[in-house]
Amino acid sequence: MVKCIKDTIKNINIVIGCDIGCPYCYARINCMRFHSTDDFTKPVFFENKLKMMRNPKHRAYFMTGQSDLSGWKDEWKEQVFAEMKNNPKTQFLFLSKRPEKVHIENAPENGWFGVTVTRASEKKRIDDLRRNVHGGHLHITFEPLFDEIGEVDLTGIEWIVIGTETGNRKNKAVSQRQWIFDLYEQAKKQKIPVFMKEDLLGILSEEEMIQEFPVSFTGGIA
Repeated sequence: MVKCIKDTIKNINIVIGCDIGCPYCYARINCMRFHSTDDFTKPVFFENKLKMMRNPKHRAYFMTGQSDLSGWKDEWKEQVFAEMKNNPKTQFLFLSKRPEKVHIENAPENGWFGVTVTRASEKKRIDDLRRNVHGGHLHITFEPLFDEIGEVDLTGIEWIVIGTETGNRKNKAVSQRQWIFDLYEQAKKQKIPVFMKEDLLGILSEEEMIQEFPVSFTGGIA
């Protein structure tokens, strides 16, 4: 049975807002729909959500579902990292499209820092991630895929996620089967777990879906 990634990794939108302006941004649409902040282009830190990080019920939380880590202030990161260190058995995930603006020394061991890569021209983001984040774990999300990524240097990468664009945007991107399996084969050669998001159903059959998590996300059940 195909899994929904949110069943394993829960969202804590402790920061809402991003000024990158991606045309396919679902977070901006959600912010406007629910009036989460007055201006989505100006990130806001919700300090009261720190307590949500202390819930031991789930083993993995995604912290940037409504933001980009590059837009976080240093004091926000400091507060979040302190909570992470107090909850070492729980994993916390972060993503950025601007890793050249992210500079983290001595990242918490239970931190998973990643980049979003949507096309071949964005592969430099992976190099920037490796250069600027020291400690923790590194991962890549290939979503949505706008073209064939090609060969990827996966040195130091511990997990990859592959997905396609959701919603009904005009000129919506549709990931191609070959692009997906090319990334999977590269990761498989290096024994890196791969999670194909549930949105790929229809592009791939249920039997073709690969949905692997790092062991630490699942308490020993990969």
